[in-house]
Amino acid sequence: MFTITKADQQVLNDRGITVQQIQQQLETFREGIPYITLDRPCTINDGITRFSSDTLDSYANIFQDVLSSGRATKFVPASGAASRMFKTLLTALEEHQDEHTQAVLEDLLAHSKDSNAIDHFFQQLEAFPFYEDLQVQLADQGIEANGQHWKAVLQTLLHSPGLNYSNLPKGLLKFHHYSDHSRTPIEEHIAEGCVYAQDASRTVRIHFTVSPDHEKLIHEHLGQIRHRVESQNIQLDVTFSHQSSSTDTIAVDPENRLFRDSTGTLVFRPGGHGALLHNLHNLQGDIVFIKNIDNVVPQRLVDQSNRYKMALGGYLVSIQHQLFQHLNTLSQEVINEKQLQDIAIFAEHTFGISIADKKNPQSVKILQQLLFEQLNRPIRVCGMVANTGEPGGGPFWVTHHNGSHSLQIVESSQVDPHSEDQQAILKSSTHFNPVDLVCGVRNFQGQPFDLPRFTNPETGFISMKSYQGRDLKALELPGLWNGAMALWNTLFVEVPASTFNPVKTVFDLLRPEHQSA
Repeated sequence: MFTITKADQQVLNDRGITVQQIQQQLETFREGIPYITLDRPCTINDGITRFSSDTLDSYANIFQDVLSSGRATKFVPASGAASRMFKTLLTALEEHQDEHTQAVLEDLLAHSKDSNAIDHFFQQLEAFPFYEDLQVQLADQGIEANGQHWKAVLQTLLHSPGLNYSNLPKGLLKFHHYSDHSRTPIEEHIAEGCVYAQDASRTVRIHFTVSPDHEKLIHEHLGQIRHRVESQNIQLDVTFSHQSSSTDTIAVDPENRLFRDSTGTLVFRPGGHGALLHNLHNLQGDIVFIKNIDNVVPQRLVDQSNRYKMALGGYLVSIQHQLFQHLNTLSQEVINEKQLQDIAIFAEHTFGISIADKKNPQSVKILQQLLFEQLNRPIRVCGMVANTGEPGGGPFWVTHHNGSHSLQIVESSQVDPHSEDQQAILKSSTHFNPVDLVCGVRNFQGQPFDLPRFTNPETGFISMKSYQGRDLKALELPGLWNGAMALWNTLFVEVPASTFNPVKTVFDLLRPEHQSA
């Protein structure tokens, strides 16, 4: 049991959180989160589809016909701060914040575990897309941009006054340099959207999830870059949303009791990217492309990536067309056994849905109901890249309590670390998840799905954190493309590695894919 005071109730009311939600979260802390049971990794022709060149073009053309109707929207999670990108540089600056000399830098390079990275940063400084801006900032201080003034360079790059890059969202950093300007991830995503999210009126719909602290800066940036897009007779329809405080989760101490700060106030933690399911739901879209903010390439390399986006969209629409026909049939009062068998075969061959009673002629009504329930769900097509050792989840066949199987994106944290068999399956994965999704979020009658209904609450994550010098346990909601979409109908398609170019550290900007031609 736990006690909620009047002050606690007011805090809950202000956040839009109910006592019942707190009870459920406390139970999750007490009971723990069960591990996923892997059956086998998805491979080509066993859960993952590989497009031929002709198939790729065919599906891309199908989607081209759909674009004009205005069904497509881009959804870009963009609220993350860029601080992790600069971890190495921040550490060097903080450890030597009171030291200024070149000798200190030389000592740092000689003894720091990150010395190679720091040395590389100063050797390649001119190759970074933000170099010109950094030069201007340093010139105002009468300083040259080189290793001799290493502290001033890092201070000006990372903090304010200066470029303040470590405190900005990734979406506002300069990623790519062009002959007459540099582009941020936000502008690159808009440029992509002009290809696969533009309707017949030349309107492009893009939605960014942003932090309230950064929304004003992002609006200002949008005002600065809008002319480059709209000068092409394209109309931008850019919208924003915040991660709702109602998706924050309660913190507990190591004994699973409510955690309070030094003033006695309940402490909450962000619910992780799974909280963005509510943003996606509130968007009320139709066909929605989802891609992370840092996975962009310059214009010279974008054609293949966009072609695959169009093909994934066309594949979704093609499957939807068949699916909606079957759902219309299943919604009828009378359906014959042959129709039912055909739909059951479609469900199994397309989504891996196996209905145990599909061959029992005496359970037509039950089978009809089961098939309708299984098929009348949101659908997602997920691009999967061949596994080259990049971190991230992967595509697997997962076994459920009732013995059924489904296609799921699984993170390593969801797999029992003490099970040799499960770990062996995890390590045998041939593909990983680059977060390249196209989602159909309306039903066969054109109505938006209630997306939170299709979440598996047992796929969250509990971690240990520290607050005011005290240990606490934090609960992350089921991840957006893991548990939050666990009950969706899923299709995996292989996409080339060239479509996946994330920027996780500042040094990724030096990769050829992110450099000027």
